[in-house]
Amino acid sequence: MKKFIAIVIFTLITMAGYAQEKQTTFEAEGDLVKATYYYEDGSVKTQGFFKDKKLSGEWTSYDKSGNKVQLAYYDNGKKVGKWFVWTNESLKEINYENNSIASVYVWKSDSKVAFNNK
Repeated sequence: MKKFIAIVIFTLITMAGYAQEKQTTFEAEGDLVKATYYYEDGSVKTQGFFKDKKLSGEWTSYDKSGNKVQLAYYDNGKKVGKWFVWTNESLKEINYENNSIASVYVWKSDSKVAFNNK
């Protein structure tokens, strides 16, 4: 009987642990679908939109503490415009044209001037 109760308790604890993991969510917003991806602890990892099953518009990624680490833009599944990537050392601005990198600018936290990293 004690073994049975121990197994039931172990199963319930295991199920509760899995229940806390948040699954990806998809919400319709007009002709777009908003997707939200989560870390294991339930905090938001990435959020953005799909249109006709292709990446579209603004996509934002966060670290586990909720700090923004990337801001990206897509048009019909292709990388476009200015993307921003934050790290502890710098902020990178990556410019896309025709789904390819056109230029990269880097701002270091200890400088007030950006430099082109082509």
